Amino acid sequence: MPQVKMPAKEKQMDEAMRSFAEKVFASEVKDEETRHEISPFDVEEICPISHHEMQEHLIQQESQASPEKQKKRLRLKTIALVLPMAKMSSTRLSTIDEVMSTSPLYQAVPNFQRVQTTCDYASGVTVEDFEVVCQGLYRALCIREKYMRHSLQRFPRTPAQYLRSIEGEVWTADQSCGPVFTPPVKKGEDPFQADNLPEDLGYHVQMQDGVAYVYADAAAPSRGQPKDLPYPDLEGFINDMNFLLALIAQGPVKTYAHRRLKFLSSKFNLHEMLNEMEELKELKNNPHRDFYNCRKVDTHIHAAACMNQKHLLRFIKKSYRLDADRTVFQAEGKMLTLKEVFAQLNLHPYDLTVDSLDVHAGRQTFQRFDKFNAKYNPVGASELRDLYLKTENAIDGEYFATIIKEVGSDLEDAKYQYAEPRLSIYGRSPSEWDRLATWFNKHRIYSPNMKWMIQVPRIYDVFRAKNFLPHFGKMLENVFVPIFEATLNPRANKELSIFLRHITGFDSVDDESKHSGHMFSTKSPKPQEWVHEKNPSYTYYVYYMYANILVLNNLRRERGMNTFLFRPHCGEAGAITHLLAAFMTADNISHGLNLKKSPVLQYLYFLAQVPIAMSPLSNNSLFLEYAKNPLLDFHRKGLMVSLSTDDPMAARGGCRAPGRDLAAAVMGPP
Repeated sequence: MPQVKMPAKEKQMDEAMRSFAEKVFASEVKDEETRHEISPFDVEEICPISHHEMQEHLIQQESQASPEKQKKRLRLKTIALVLPMAKMSSTRLSTIDEVMSTSPLYQAVPNFQRVQTTCDYASGVTVEDFEVVCQGLYRALCIREKYMRHSLQRFPRTPAQYLRSIEGEVWTADQSCGPVFTPPVKKGEDPFQADNLPEDLGYHVQMQDGVAYVYADAAAPSRGQPKDLPYPDLEGFINDMNFLLALIAQGPVKTYAHRRLKFLSSKFNLHEMLNEMEELKELKNNPHRDFYNCRKVDTHIHAAACMNQKHLLRFIKKSYRLDADRTVFQAEGKMLTLKEVFAQLNLHPYDLTVDSLDVHAGRQTFQRFDKFNAKYNPVGASELRDLYLKTENAIDGEYFATIIKEVGSDLEDAKYQYAEPRLSIYGRSPSEWDRLATWFNKHRIYSPNMKWMIQVPRIYDVFRAKNFLPHFGKMLENVFVPIFEATLNPRANKELSIFLRHITGFDSVDDESKHSGHMFSTKSPKPQEWVHEKNPSYTYYVYYMYANILVLNNLRRERGMNTFLFRPHCGEAGAITHLLAAFMTADNISHGLNLKKSPVLQYLYFLAQVPIAMSPLSNNSLFLEYAKNPLLDFHRKGLMVSLSTDDPMAARGGCRAPGRDLAAAVMGPP
């Protein structure tokens, strides 16, 4: 990828820039929950004084400008922003790219009324500020492109074409950059077959400063000779992060981004006003497709809550009818039957209702993440959660596997609905991967309508307080080293290698509203030095997960295996710096609510078309009232948003697929 061309003065990241970034970070995290004044990242919706001052400034500057500057300003006003045309690549395109390149953009373009905007693109900022803003936005997009390409994640074609055009180069489709997905299972093919695994290499993996390095043998680490793979640059990451942190707090950039976002929203409203009836007519003329039979993909859903409340209740009653005398639970060294478990709880499944199951997150969970997590315990009993919603118990997670397979069967019956549930790896022990893979393969949990993700909860502080882990580096080692070993020696790790074929990405989850107060920098302790009980910051977690995924993806691509995307929970609560770190490292994010606090970051997410999976019904129970959810506002501005359920079991109405959430987004919650 071409290097970013910046003047020498702007390439220097001196102490003044770092000091400014630290001040901005401190102002953002200080008194986060009680602060109501305007953030350094915010721009008021209505600022009449600033508008008046801006007009006076422009008039004064226009009158004092030299003839050369006036000519320059006139030229800027007549700039036409046209999508740069890319020449055909010398490399062979995939079939779908060939079809797209030889077909018209639209087969039948509706006769919409269109409005063209011409003249000044500076949107109310001075020409000098406009140039500074454009340079900053250009560099920010180049930063994201760099980190996405290095980690084999996605960067959209349109912004890439613009960046190459700015650099005076021709954009070409690079097939070597981008994720590698497992091909769909063919009819009659076993999704759990193990006879086609690559050969073992016998390489050695060792963690160094929180990042996995691959060596030819066990003696190579002492010689400092890792295999030739891309490895992360911590200092470069910190410099890029400081630049972005300073950028989103600059006044001219905030003003420009705010006005552009308002302009985009106005364009949508104008189009809707002019062409609403034409769109409805086009919608009605589309045969065999309506709201219910268009394809819906739930890209943000947790496996432990992927069933609705009624489904869980029916399964509990059914299991009691069939397995009342079966030994299913171990308590204090004693094995209990299902009947004895319910007797200890003074319950009978016949008397249970959806209301008494009490897994619905309501007003009592608002701003209470601890109470929200407690809703995963049916009737408030952790015993039932261990029995029905865990992969490891006295019956090897059989009930949980059966429930998930029933959900998959329901999705197949619905035909047009797909889901991507998340399973947890905690990093407490390296054997977690083998146990999870064995559970998955043993119960043959496969559906053509499902793919899977791994979520890593940010709960190092809990494990360290109980002395389960000596330092944070051990947690990273437990999460990533087993996957590296399965990649290097798949035949020696058959169960895990088969399981990894069904995994599409990694997620980082937990309560974002918990502040660590630590600003990630080159002075931060290395993971093996983080021995105290305090949890690392969100950015610290995100960087080291990204760093290991970067190395892992390049290794797996060399071996002809599927790669993984990094798709963390981000922007649900907490500091705006979470969204900044995700902009650099994540293929896409879940939630993104706090983007409404930063017009610059919101505009960058729009320019880079970063996908955002939003869950209005889930947010309504935890962090943000339904009416205040920015989903529709983001959609109007052109951000790449989608709907997801997050926790169907805890959501109002127990929705399972995005169809219900979308209906609620349009019509309001039930």
